[in-house]
Amino acid sequence: MAPPRAEDVLARLQSLSDDQEISILKLSEPIVVAVTQLQDPHQRTSDISTSSLDATTPSSLEADLTHYRELFAKLRFSYVEQVTKEKFIRAIVGDPPLIVTPQENADLEKENLEAKATLKALKTEVAGMVADLESKARELSRKYEKVKVEKVKLGELPGKIRDLENAVAELRATRATGSSPNPELNLPLGKTLDLVESKKRQRAELDRQLEQLQSQVPRKKKELERLQAELQPLETKRQNSMAAAKEAKRRKEAALGGVEDDLEERGRFFRASEATLQQMLDIGG
Repeated sequence: MAPPRAEDVLARLQSLSDDQEISILKLSEPIVVAVTQLQDPHQRTSDISTSSLDATTPSSLEADLTHYRELFAKLRFSYVEQVTKEKFIRAIVGDPPLIVTPQENADLEKENLEAKATLKALKTEVAGMVADLESKARELSRKYEKVKVEKVKLGELPGKIRDLENAVAELRATRATGSSPNPELNLPLGKTLDLVESKKRQRAELDRQLEQLQSQVPRKKKELERLQAELQPLETKRQNSMAAAKEAKRRKEAALGGVEDDLEERGRFFRASEATLQQMLDIGG
């Protein structure tokens, strides 16, 4: 059986995420619907609860929770007060009137203490469950955000896989035809790994040489600045010497009548005179 393609897996994951979108608005819909159904349209509601039904946000839900806790505390106090008054009135107006003995009060106090201890234990258990649920909710939120990021990366994978498959196909075709201009591309795996290690060693050596040369740059730069400082007076002296030589040549040419090749002509004349004198001396001898 062939493995599923990446496109099919991505499409299925996308459909699942669309069907099971998680948000604070989605989670609050059952609560909002229940409150709306139970609420009397003629009954006055608080501003907090009305605003929370219009626009549900994490902050509004937290405000609603605080508001309903306060209302429940007030309602519980009113209920206990009303029940107590009712029992007291029935006790004193009954026929015969209800008479409670000290022992009954002690037993009732004992039952109240046990009920309070049980209630406290239940409250502690509920608080622990709430804290555990909040921790798990935050962890699930982090995982959900991570899955969203990974889903985006997964969406980019099919294109990269196709590019790599095309590159592999081109390399295989080139290797099969043997038309690669670089013979190193046709090496087997073992020799290719050896070549890679050799290139890595060469690169490490070049990096070491480059680091040495870079460490010598400041010293060479200072030496260059020193040589330039020493060369500047010599360059000035050379320019002055060239100017003086040109001036001397100009004066000499002016003194000899302005003939440019005067020295060369005089040299030819002296050589001709010398040859003539040598011939005359040879003849006289």
